[in-house]
Amino acid sequence: LEGALKHINSEEALQVAEPTQQTAKEYAALASVDNESITFGYCTEFFINVKNPDDATVQQLKSYLGTIGDSIVCVSDDEIIKIHVHTDHPGLALEKALTIGSLSGLKIDNMREQHNNIIDFTASEKKTPVEQARAAQPVQEERPKKDIGFVSISAGSGLTAIFHNLGVDEVIEGGQTMNPSTEDILNAVDKINADHIFILPNNKNIILAAEQAAKLSEDKKLYVIPTKSVPQGISAMFCYEEGADPEEMAEEMKEAITAVATATVTYAVRETTIGDKEIHEGDILGMLNDSIAVVGKDIAESTKELLAEAVTDESEMISVYYGADVTEEDAEALAAYIEETYPDCEVELQMGGQPLYYYIISVE
Repeated sequence: LEGALKHINSEEALQVAEPTQQTAKEYAALASVDNESITFGYCTEFFINVKNPDDATVQQLKSYLGTIGDSIVCVSDDEIIKIHVHTDHPGLALEKALTIGSLSGLKIDNMREQHNNIIDFTASEKKTPVEQARAAQPVQEERPKKDIGFVSISAGSGLTAIFHNLGVDEVIEGGQTMNPSTEDILNAVDKINADHIFILPNNKNIILAAEQAAKLSEDKKLYVIPTKSVPQGISAMFCYEEGADPEEMAEEMKEAITAVATATVTYAVRETTIGDKEIHEGDILGMLNDSIAVVGKDIAESTKELLAEAVTDESEMISVYYGADVTEEDAEALAAYIEETYPDCEVELQMGGQPLYYYIISVE
């Protein structure tokens, strides 16, 4: 903007006696940026209300935001942390922020939509706001017809890519603090050109919304596989065979997910007591399926303790999906430990990129 102002006020520009329509077109062209040049589509701003945030917390948050977007501002004072980030997944930024404190001043703008609202100097008639909004909507090409389609809920770029590679058509971003609604699921279903669609909730709190979507769907048959975790969802997708009978495949998937134990490593956001375990804010929590199995102070050691609880003599496969707050080096060190400690198990390491959870581990 400063460069444009200098040019407008320059001697060369002032020599133009009257602004012509051509001049106006040239300036319009400068403002008309192709949406593809916008790397991240949502300008996201908010405040985190937290007393005296320490530098480590602010720096960790800033590093995380760098994994999901750019144009980052992350500054703090005695009472708040001010956040500005351009991202395609504002919900992930909010999830991470909620682990630090309450939010206020939330503002999310769709920058691609703003770029569609450029001035047309040659139009003989002005369009109404409704007409402009309709014109800005991208034209949806009808997808090829499929026998079976899939909708999965996930969080993290790596996990999303894994589900797509396994054949999932639509992945909905979700998580512990941002569960998709029945409407979100039905909107994803509408995008798939198939008569039979499988829903993988991958979270016990989303199963009910998925079942409600199945009841409301009129022209498509929805099959809800009650997956309570991402590893169960991945295991279910390995049952997919093109051309298989949907009813039979649904039963195979439901049976397959019972053989999966899910271990997750996260951290406590507040102090509490569960059973005989005293939990302090910031403690590392090791969850085995739906229960807290380990409470510790160190991520690596807590993960090793959790694995000792999860792996049995019958275990054959251990899959590790490391999160956004874990370095590749630390993840590889853990994988090497697992291979040495459990030589009878096949070990697979994948970048999940999920927020909140340092590790999501599947034991089968």
